[in-house]
Amino acid sequence: MEEKYTLLDARNLLCPMPVIRVQEAVEQLPSGSLIKAVCTDPGALHDIPAWVRVHGHRLIDTAVENNEYIVLLEVQHEVDTQ
Repeated sequence: MEEKYTLLDARNLLCPMPVIRVQEAVEQLPSGSLIKAVCTDPGALHDIPAWVRVHGHRLIDTAVENNEYIVLLEVQHEVDTQ
């Protein structure tokens, strides 16, 4: 069974734009959503996973395919307990 994800096309964008686009997508999606970011900037393989860790989301996978850098992450928003 294939997982459903939001495809984020960040091709031809240079740092810091791929991370900014991921951040914008995360703000619009509920917890548990998957985002697949496809980038051409090789720095995205470091920058996006670092942003994911700092902001408490979950990195699922990274890959390089046909000179594109792919990051799959799961959105995990904090729940307000008050």
